[in-house]
Amino acid sequence: MVRELAPRREYFSKPLPEFTSAYRADLDRLGATWLAARLQEIAEAEMEHRLVLLCFEDLMDPAQWCHRRIFAKWWKDVTGDEVRELGPLADRYEQGTLM
Repeated sequence: MVRELAPRREYFSKPLPEFTSAYRADLDRLGATWLAARLQEIAEAEMEHRLVLLCFEDLMDPAQWCHRRIFAKWWKDVTGDEVRELGPLADRYEQGTLM
């Protein structure tokens, strides 16, 4: 787990543009080099080269957004590397619930 990738709690009360700006500033402070090293540590510890970033928002709904996609955009802007979105595994996708 990379707790540093989690946005601060107070960001969630902000409108999306302010949330995005504040979260991206946090990512800038951490830096892509540090984050890449941290993700590499996790991959090596788990003996797995593929990592997945998770959230619970239903991104099939265009009105929804999540910090994971903001991170993906930041990562592409900074490194040029794409963070792919995993799509639904079935034709009849249904958003699950946490509980």
